[in-house]
Amino acid sequence: MRKPIRWLLSIMLIAAMFLTACGSSGSSGGETSEENVLNVFNWSEYLPESVLQQFEEETGIDVNYTTFSSNEEMYAKLSSGNLGYDIAVPTLFFIEMLVKEDMLEKINTDNIPNLKNLNPDFTGTFADPKDEYSVPYLWGSVVIAVNKDLVKKDVKGFADLFDPEFENSLVMPEDNRASIGAMLGILGYPINSTDEKQIEEAGELLKDLTPNIKAFNGDNPKGLLITGEAKAGIMYSAEAALAKRENPNIEIIFPEEPSFLWQDNFVIPKGAPHKENAEKFIDFILRPEISKQISEAYPYGNPNAEAVKLLSEDIQQEMSIPEEFFDRAEYARDVGEATVLYDRIWTEVKQ
Repeated sequence: MRKPIRWLLSIMLIAAMFLTACGSSGSSGGETSEENVLNVFNWSEYLPESVLQQFEEETGIDVNYTTFSSNEEMYAKLSSGNLGYDIAVPTLFFIEMLVKEDMLEKINTDNIPNLKNLNPDFTGTFADPKDEYSVPYLWGSVVIAVNKDLVKKDVKGFADLFDPEFENSLVMPEDNRASIGAMLGILGYPINSTDEKQIEEAGELLKDLTPNIKAFNGDNPKGLLITGEAKAGIMYSAEAALAKRENPNIEIIFPEEPSFLWQDNFVIPKGAPHKENAEKFIDFILRPEISKQISEAYPYGNPNAEAVKLLSEDIQQEMSIPEEFFDRAEYARDVGEATVLYDRIWTEVKQ
């Protein structure tokens, strides 16, 4: 839901893990034992560098940080066999899939006392009802952002983005469920539809929108909006809020059609080589003062109730979502065998 914080290519991560296992020197130049390493796999623009540095300084654990730009990319890498990741941050409906396929370790909650800081509204989710495999990190919604300096049309929903005014000027998420889901919402279909006919129809509608789409961008969609290369876009809520920080003329619109809510959680992939370090990291992130820093940098919804209390009114306003929007929004869910259809349509749209 995001530029790499500390970009290391996967091959570099694997090499680093190999050297660590052999007792080679870590990033600090000194001896680094296997126990003093943590390999994090996360969205880009989703965790401040300062937080990673503070964790390293307090614990002596060296963090190797790699990023992904979509749940599908994350899932593909975890499915190919654990490459040494100790923590990943998937969205709930992908956690559903990972749990069903026995790809996650159970979390030892005794090692995470700061779980007490979480708002219970974000625990016991449909993806992990007993909170055995995941810990809430951040949440948000899919919204529309419009540069009012460049757009005359009064935009109220996804359907308005078909206007010729937006030719070659929309940025869209690198997310097939969000993009196809917006089309399902326009058509009045469930945004978690598993009906082949409905999904195909939504796919055709998305293809009709392609003349207006400048880019699919999962790393930094707000950048195109801030610079004026894109007039508007469908994006995650904090991306829109950060764009507005840079350019007050950017308007955030909660679409009149049904839209997605999402929640990203920490998980520990099966076979993680440094599981206790992963649990130590999760507990560190759940400290109110640390979680506060994250929300100040990336104002997504924060499930950490104690951290929210520490945030300024301005940040809390950036994070807020209108209550009436929740009435027409849904969390993305695992669509089972229909996933193949969504993937095929997505490939066709991006050709």
